[in-house]
Amino acid sequence: MVITVPSFADTRQGVRHFFGTRHEPAGPDRAVHMVVSVNQVHGTDVLVVDRPVAGPQTFEGGWDALVTDQPGVLLTVRTADCVPVLIHDPVHGVVAAVHAGWRGAVAGIVQKTFAVMTQRFGSQAASLRVSIGPSVGSCCYEVDEPVLSRLRTGYADWRSLVQETKPGAARLNLRGLVRGQAQSAGVREDGIHSVSLCTICHPDLFHSYRRDGTARETMVSGIMLSPRRRAPRRARGKRRAD
Repeated sequence: MVITVPSFADTRQGVRHFFGTRHEPAGPDRAVHMVVSVNQVHGTDVLVVDRPVAGPQTFEGGWDALVTDQPGVLLTVRTADCVPVLIHDPVHGVVAAVHAGWRGAVAGIVQKTFAVMTQRFGSQAASLRVSIGPSVGSCCYEVDEPVLSRLRTGYADWRSLVQETKPGAARLNLRGLVRGQAQSAGVREDGIHSVSLCTICHPDLFHSYRRDGTARETMVSGIMLSPRRRAPRRARGKRRAD
């Protein structure tokens, strides 16, 4: 079982995607894709894959976002409360997958990914389609002062994202943070879609580190350009976007 969103589900858009659940840990039709996975470190480094991938690969180093213009390359991220973010530029034929925990979100991983798509492939924020997947919800995500302090210094509209529960603690709307950052970067409101399901509230559907006290199991989410789509000619090779 996987979750899709209508804005990405139309095959005429040339993109395939899924948000995984605990019942589909490896993603659909794995055998027909070139799967790219990375070591996620809650940072802001973006891996750009601008060459054909010969087979399933795990790239060395720590990355929390992946971008490609190569058809048939499935970009994947793993989550168990953090926010999976899938991005599609239908104009330039580019897709991205982002792992956004609170550290990465506050540090700007989402905006960094947009910037890389613009610099490397000419993407414009107003043309992007952004889908925010299942994650821990504000109903269950209580954070303490160290998190709130980083949020206050890193995001001007932080008050709209928190609900105080006691001195030095509050519930955080992590999906709302990602949505607000996308809008601030220039993504149209009607180009942003969110799956409003809390990973803690739905043990039948999702693994949750906060609920279960372990990160041994995760959900895999992914996006790719349809294999029939022809990639534009570009310099080959992978580069790190710092």
